[in-house]
Amino acid sequence: MTTISSGVPDAPAYPATVDPDALQSRFEVLIDELSSQPFSAGALSKALAGGVSDAAAILRAIPIQEGRLLERGIGIIADLNPDLVVLTQNLRLPVTKTALELVEKNDPKHFRSLTLDADTGGRKTYTPDLIIVNRKTKLAHVIDVKRSLGSYEVSRINDLKCRMLAAALVVPDLLYRDHHRLVAEEVRVVILNAENQRSDIAGGVWPLSDLDHLVEVGGAGKAIGMLRERFHARIDENWKLARNAFSGPTEERVRRGASADIADANERERCDPGAGSITEVHQPVGRGQIRVGFARIPRTGMG
Repeated sequence: MTTISSGVPDAPAYPATVDPDALQSRFEVLIDELSSQPFSAGALSKALAGGVSDAAAILRAIPIQEGRLLERGIGIIADLNPDLVVLTQNLRLPVTKTALELVEKNDPKHFRSLTLDADTGGRKTYTPDLIIVNRKTKLAHVIDVKRSLGSYEVSRINDLKCRMLAAALVVPDLLYRDHHRLVAEEVRVVILNAENQRSDIAGGVWPLSDLDHLVEVGGAGKAIGMLRERFHARIDENWKLARNAFSGPTEERVRRGASADIADANERERCDPGAGSITEVHQPVGRGQIRVGFARIPRTGMG
């Protein structure tokens, strides 16, 4: 296996690196899939002809599609590292009141070695966008991708982090039971912010540009940024084509009214009936102690 240096002083070397030319065709297929139908010039023209409400509705779909683009783009890049397993399905994790209180009221050292039964019931669940498991290091990352945290208050971000940590307590059992006996000896949570602002590395909020460290693929952050730019460029191009069918102040009023109504997509969360109790899982022999915490950027070496 070829080891690639990230090029950053004191940064670790990575087992893989991005080849932009090789990824270009896969990225183009992904962009076509997520933009051609809902945001084609024809669809945008029809929305503009329908008035402000129709235009606003189609533009509100952009953040949703962009979120899907980022999730799948990260998966494509992570696949370049042969040590990683990328999971996007069957990831609904129970979040019990007891688990939340455990995270909120205790120092991490008091709960980081606990693991809960994935069958534990609860009134709430949390579904991450991805779980990426390194089979070699037995490290799992629970990932929530946000296109922007600009509209999030600090309390809302903290609430999300607490839910993620509480949900992370069941990840080792879920992986072993439902995902071909994958073993995770440590689980870290991370919120990836595509706007690359409001970062809190130690607190688990990373800019998307730091994706290299998460998937151990050199150039990953730059590649996902390029994917996002191309997606926006495609929509902008179609938008300009659609606008050519209109002229004068009417077009401008429609554009401004629609743009002002764009909203960020909320994180996925739903409620389940019944409340469960906390149950410590006895790990199979050889699995060792489980550790739960925030994602960390490695300083040196591969660890």
